[in-house]
Amino acid sequence: MHWYVDHPGQGWLGWILMIVAMVLFWGGLVTVIVLLLRRLARPDRTPAAPEAEPAEGILAARFARGEIDEEEYRRRRAALRE
Repeated sequence: MHWYVDHPGQGWLGWILMIVAMVLFWGGLVTVIVLLLRRLARPDRTPAAPEAEPAEGILAARFARGEIDEEEYRRRRAALRE
């Protein structure tokens, strides 16, 4: 490739720039691949929708707080189990 060089010092500059460009290219490519793999391997961090509490649990909580009396609690529990 020495026939393309007009001045004696320009040949080395081209080689150095080419080496730097290749290192940046391959380093960037490896970085992108690693980041993609880490993103795909990570579990989804969006919070799941809260599960609905079973009706009997809500009824028991209301009874425990004193919102309903024992008779109403038993009647509603029997209705739920039917």
